[in-house]
Amino acid sequence: MKAMQTLAVGCVIALASTTVAAEGRERVYFGTYGQAANEGVFVAELDLATGNVSEPRLAGRAVNASFVALHPDHRHLYAVAEVSSLGGRRSGGVLAFSIVPETGVLRPINEQISGGAGPCHLVVDKAGKNVLVANYEGGSVAVLPIDERGGLRPVSSLLVHRGKGVNRERQEGPHAHSVNLDAANRFAFVADLGVDKIFVYRFDPGAGKLSPNQSPAVKFAPGAGPRHFAFDPTGRFAYAIDELDSTITAFWYDAENGTLSRVQVVSTLPKDFRGVNTASEVVVHPSGKFVYGANRGHDSIALFTVDAASGKLSSEGHEPTQGKTPRNIAIDPTGSFLLAANQDSDSVVVFRIDAANGHLRPTGQKLRIHQPVCVRYLMPGRS
Repeated sequence: MKAMQTLAVGCVIALASTTVAAEGRERVYFGTYGQAANEGVFVAELDLATGNVSEPRLAGRAVNASFVALHPDHRHLYAVAEVSSLGGRRSGGVLAFSIVPETGVLRPINEQISGGAGPCHLVVDKAGKNVLVANYEGGSVAVLPIDERGGLRPVSSLLVHRGKGVNRERQEGPHAHSVNLDAANRFAFVADLGVDKIFVYRFDPGAGKLSPNQSPAVKFAPGAGPRHFAFDPTGRFAYAIDELDSTITAFWYDAENGTLSRVQVVSTLPKDFRGVNTASEVVVHPSGKFVYGANRGHDSIALFTVDAASGKLSSEGHEPTQGKTPRNIAIDPTGSFLLAANQDSDSVVVFRIDAANGHLRPTGQKLRIHQPVCVRYLMPGRS
């Protein structure tokens, strides 16, 4: 997360559904940072045969809609308003939209405060009953119930982190950077860059409540700065990308108790790299065979193969992102393409994935969009 003075953030989400896109194509939403009338969330379509993406067009106006998430029904979209104050309160916001199926246009429903300043990441729970949001400046995580219209109710649960880390510039206090749920919708995992922990919470979707787990947190190396988090398709393994020391931490996951057991820490950088770098995103291929990590500074995507028995990673090299500062990467649900959002070169680059070895090959397409940052997909063929 950059300092909040810059607020240079954005997001890409691919919505794959037979009700909203032609056969063999996925609808793609781009959330971007901006306050002008021609800025907000954009929409395009991805051709799954060629990897071509149509020219993005404005779908809905929004201020600082840095991260977006889709409801399981594919009829609603939610975005953070990544600001430090809203309505006279020190808090950002969360916006709810309905999606027009025929066009992909977004219609505003309502907005609620996020419970803390600088909301930077959010998810919709598996039951479609709540939005969970991580507040970076506030160092907190909040739950906002979803009403029958798809709109948002006020915060029903808010937990604030405490502490600081060894990095005086980046870890002067807690900085919740992401929130993720396990497949069973029972546990929430909040990576806090500022205190070098992933907090684990029990989640009650019916009540919209979070409570500390019996094992409430996983500690990282001092100054690691855990940022984002991903499960493998089997749910046995999980991976955290550590922004400040450019590593990926691999875990065994105990789904019954919601506990993570560290098995490995690997660098996302080549051994001979001597420059400045911060890691941004970790994603797991739908096959579970490959893990990818994004590097900002080295401006590359690190590729790892996964040992199916242990979940441990083996480095297989790096692919340049053909742009500056890849803030996020994501793999389409078929496992065929990876999109890399290069924040500081205003581009999204499309790569084809080799199913045999996980290697990336640029398709030659580079979309132009203002400071794209995060990339997300939903499974195709669901309506």
